[in-house]
Amino acid sequence: MALRILLNGAKGRMGRAIAGLAAEQDAVITAATDVGDDPAKSIAGCDVIIDFSSPQVTGALLELASAHRKPIVIGTTGHQPEAKAALLKSAARVPCVWAGNFSVGVNLLFALTRRAARVLGADYDAELTEMHHRFKKDAPSGTAERLLEIILEERRLGRDAVRHGRSGIVGERKPTEVGMHALRGGDVVGDHTVLFAGMGERLELTHKASDRAIFARGAVRAAHWVAAQPAGVYDMQDVLGLK
Repeated sequence: MALRILLNGAKGRMGRAIAGLAAEQDAVITAATDVGDDPAKSIAGCDVIIDFSSPQVTGALLELASAHRKPIVIGTTGHQPEAKAALLKSAARVPCVWAGNFSVGVNLLFALTRRAARVLGADYDAELTEMHHRFKKDAPSGTAERLLEIILEERRLGRDAVRHGRSGIVGERKPTEVGMHALRGGDVVGDHTVLFAGMGERLELTHKASDRAIFARGAVRAAHWVAAQPAGVYDMQDVLGLK
């Protein structure tokens, strides 16, 4: 039997991509809602919720999922760190996959970045760049934020180590700095580069997406996986067995 999905954010780019390939992934969209709609009217007829909408509705959607004991996949980005920390507590009450990127390649990039940050010490300066289409509303991207979190975790640094761009006489780069740079333009689906620059050499890890379908397929794959999991918060590393 096909997996029944309540798709929130159905009018967005990711929502349309998921709806377009659900059938090939053994899934069916039983309800397609967007910001301003009431998903509570359709919650009973689904097996899993997939949300790619707005950070302003995540809390209410998690409460709805919890009340009806429905697994949920969250791909919405743009949450403030403090707000996300509170939302994760609500998410843990149901099976929840929360990820900033559902691409298999990007999740391998996460694993490689963790390994590189662990092996390369403070002598290697860490910088992140990401580029997306001109219509993207939040910056940095959820994927770039996750890459940043990985580097901060491995180097045991706080958020005060992050430098969003540079302008003027900023002085020499501090060894603990982690640079973050967001570019916007054209129709770029998503490019991410992690750079570790040492004296005499540098390592660059890059992923470039050319088709939004890779994220949509990953989201539906996560929906199939989370439907069989106990309550708790997971990410695509769990879905893909990369941990």
